[in-house]
Amino acid sequence: MSDPEPCRMKHTEDPEEQRDLMEVKEEREELSEVKEESEELSEVKEESEELSEVKEESEELSEVKEESEELSEVKEESEELSEVEEEREELSEVKEESEELSEVKEESEELSEVKEESEELSEVKEEHHVQPGGKPLSRSKTKQTFLKKRRAKKSFTCSQCGKSLSGKQSLQIHMRIHTGEKPHVCHQCGNSFSQSSHLNVHMMIHTGEKPFSCDQCGKTFLCVSNLKTHLTVHTKEKPHSCSVCGKSFSLLQYLQIHQKTHTGVREYMCFECEKTFTTAYSLKQHQIIHTGEKPYKCSHCDKRFIQSRSLTIHEMNHTGEKPYKCSHCDKRFIQSRSLTIHERIHTGEKPYKCSHCDKRFSRSSHLKTHERIHTGEKPYKCSHCDKRFSQSSNLKKHERIHTGEKPHTCDQCGKSFSIKTHLNRHMKVHAVEKPHHRSLRSRGESRTLG
Repeated sequence: MSDPEPCRMKHTEDPEEQRDLMEVKEEREELSEVKEESEELSEVKEESEELSEVKEESEELSEVKEESEELSEVKEESEELSEVEEEREELSEVKEESEELSEVKEESEELSEVKEESEELSEVKEEHHVQPGGKPLSRSKTKQTFLKKRRAKKSFTCSQCGKSLSGKQSLQIHMRIHTGEKPHVCHQCGNSFSQSSHLNVHMMIHTGEKPFSCDQCGKTFLCVSNLKTHLTVHTKEKPHSCSVCGKSFSLLQYLQIHQKTHTGVREYMCFECEKTFTTAYSLKQHQIIHTGEKPYKCSHCDKRFIQSRSLTIHEMNHTGEKPYKCSHCDKRFIQSRSLTIHERIHTGEKPYKCSHCDKRFSRSSHLKTHERIHTGEKPYKCSHCDKRFSQSSNLKKHERIHTGEKPHTCDQCGKSFSIKTHLNRHMKVHAVEKPHHRSLRSRGESRTLG
């Protein structure tokens, strides 16, 4: 008996299963669509973020642009300010040049006025020349007539001292002597001046420039006026004589200053101590005492000076320069004034006569000190007590009693003294002791030999 054939069963699908499958398929498709949409959304989101970043960058760029514009505006303003500053500097330079030109113009006018005055004075002298049978006018009357004519031409008068000036600006510059105004300041040392031309001359001190040279001895000077003054040392010419005492001077301005010693006129007063002076320069030099300013320093040592002239004289001590030689002996001097005083030893000249007695002196300072014997004047007062002195040297000696200062020291034993004469007296003790010691020593040696 043979095996039965396998039974082939026909697969029949259920409609419900088919529906379920279809639904699953649809769901899958929907999910894939949702997934695609999600991906699209994420892409859109990314694009949106990128756009926002681009927007931010754009805003940043616009801010940078604005800042750049602001910076360019600031730069322009800065350039404008620098241009304004340059214009100001140029204006100040122009102003200084204008002042210098006006000063030069004034000096030129003054020189022409001096020339005119000289010519007019000559004319006046000729007009008042002695006619046959006529009576001559005195020199003083001739001068008075001339001065009246000159004063009539000058309309600007100083309210402080009565000086007449030719122009308004000349008066303004002159008034600075009385007010003390010094608008021109040196940037090197802070020194100030009433005129820009004076500042220019002062600046040569810092630069070391001395453009004017003496053809006699080679000495150099800052300004031509100083050279002219110096040249009178070589010529020894003194054409200007004092009508009161007969003293002669190389320059008219020196005579005019000297004449004030006879008249007693001291028109310049120090506001600090009320001391009066005959010249504005003397007042200026005195005022430095109150400020304590010493702008001129020695190039060889640390010593400082109030005046440039004092520095020049001091530096000659280092260099050993002595340009002024005595015509009677071989002695030489640093200053021409020292030479003049020295030469009076040879000539016996004593030009300064006491107004109270017949005593005469070779130096004006000696006369001044002597006259205090007659007047009883004692201008130097001790700062520690009420004692007064006629000489500053006596005051210094006296004040050492209070301070205990003893500047004069013996080089033999080291003992100190307040006055040099006391040291000199003490030194004689050593001079006596030395031969005494030698005699004792010789005696001892002779005894040893015996």
